[in-house]
Amino acid sequence: MAIRIFITGGTFDKEYNELTGELFFKDSHLPEMLKLGRSNIDVDIRTLMMIDSLGMSSEDRDLITHHCETAKEDKIIITHGTDTMADTAKVLSGRINNKTIVLTGAMIPYKFGSSDGLFNLGSALAFVQTLPPGVYIAMNGKYFHADNVRKNRQTGMFEELYKQ
Repeated sequence: MAIRIFITGGTFDKEYNELTGELFFKDSHLPEMLKLGRSNIDVDIRTLMMIDSLGMSSEDRDLITHHCETAKEDKIIITHGTDTMADTAKVLSGRINNKTIVLTGAMIPYKFGSSDGLFNLGSALAFVQTLPPGVYIAMNGKYFHADNVRKNRQTGMFEELYKQ
């Protein structure tokens, strides 16, 4: 069965306007990333939104949850902005328990060339296939349970809230 990938935006898919210096959204880089990574995993990609996660509303999280609940696939990856990724993971974990859902993103836009996005995507693909049902975040080569993770804004890394 295919892995469903939902795109929501975030740094993962930002572009850089060299004239204005601003970051913006155009199209998702996910298909290019999968090709570059030589992935031969059966995936079904759907863009839900292309927004910065700091602008994500409860309605946006409800939309993401609805699509996860109604997806026929039981393995789901969500590309998401890192600033509120843990918030969305907590919402999902409170409402969905029969699927394996992995949220991932990037600290540096893919188009910058030195992005962590390709590595995080590869990790998410591996984790979604091997972890039991639940909601997780895959960043920095690790996975975290949705109820035990935060983004450390000083280090730019994700970490456990408490040791299990």
